[in-house]
Amino acid sequence: MQLNRRSFGLLAAAAAGATALPRAAFADEALVKEAIMAFTGGVEPTEGGVTLGAPEIAENGNTVPIEVSAGDGTEAIMILAAGNPNPGVATFHFTKLSGEIAATTRIRLAKTQDVIAVARLGDGSFGMTRREVKVTIGGCGG
Repeated sequence: MQLNRRSFGLLAAAAAGATALPRAAFADEALVKEAIMAFTGGVEPTEGGVTLGAPEIAENGNTVPIEVSAGDGTEAIMILAAGNPNPGVATFHFTKLSGEIAATTRIRLAKTQDVIAVARLGDGSFGMTRREVKVTIGGCGG
């Protein structure tokens, strides 16, 4: 194979693009982990303790219905969208006067990704659950 200027340029562009992909995926996970640790004060949440309702397939990422709920005494529930440029979506706070420890909202998803709910439970522990939502039309500029 003879390497000319055009071939070299194409190879260089492909190599630069290939090295950028893993970094972008890693940055998403790092942002999500950072947001969870900020919410929990550095405590690793356990699986369970919070219920997350989300569609398996969202036909439009601009408006994806989400439901979260947890047991009595839960103080707060945070929702994260792992694949969005800014993963923090919403945080709901509850008190003893809250009629029900549940919230419903609609969120915007950029692409197919995990939606994560983290709850600060009444006993001071943290519970977490996640659900993958497949997006057929992107919402955040996708």
